[in-house]
Amino acid sequence: MNIVIVYNHPYKGSFCHALLESTIKGAKLAGHTVDIIDLDSDKFNPVMSGQDLLAFRNHEASDPQAIDYINRIKKADHLVLIFPIWWELMPAMMKGFIDKVIFPGSTYNYTKSGYGMISTLTKLKSTTIITTMNTPKIIYRFIFGNALQKALIKGTLKKSGLKNVKWHSFNMVKASSDTTRKKWLKLIEKKFSHK
Repeated sequence: MNIVIVYNHPYKGSFCHALLESTIKGAKLAGHTVDIIDLDSDKFNPVMSGQDLLAFRNHEASDPQAIDYINRIKKADHLVLIFPIWWELMPAMMKGFIDKVIFPGSTYNYTKSGYGMISTLTKLKSTTIITTMNTPKIIYRFIFGNALQKALIKGTLKKSGLKNVKWHSFNMVKASSDTTRKKWLKLIEKKFSHK
């Protein structure tokens, strides 16, 4: 299985980075191939320019880096997004990745009515989102309305036709013990070590 990981965190010492390493370790133990798109290392420009918006209207991506990411994702059996939740949603680079890569004519097409969407990622079987945050799970759910669930999972991925989308949220990371963190890392490693 070919796993494409889209990773966004600027600090290599972060828990997000440890989750990335656990994901890679588990996937390699299972014999999967792993392709890592590291948005920070790539210095990805998340800003939608006028040219990008025109390309969106014309259903043909124009940003060379976004086109490269699209082509890599088209080869994926499983897509993984790893990032922190800041101010209740994804950081700017991950948002820009969504804006420039989940693109009409590239990763999805509209239905004849124009209201629905159909994914063109025919090889992609499933998607996993892995996030970290310092907000307690209950507060994130009931006070902030599970913002990521609404905006990214329902409002983008499922809306654009992706199936089998799962979300692993690790909350209260700063307050968590080393034992808890090791348990979380083992959980992710185990998840990706299945063939």
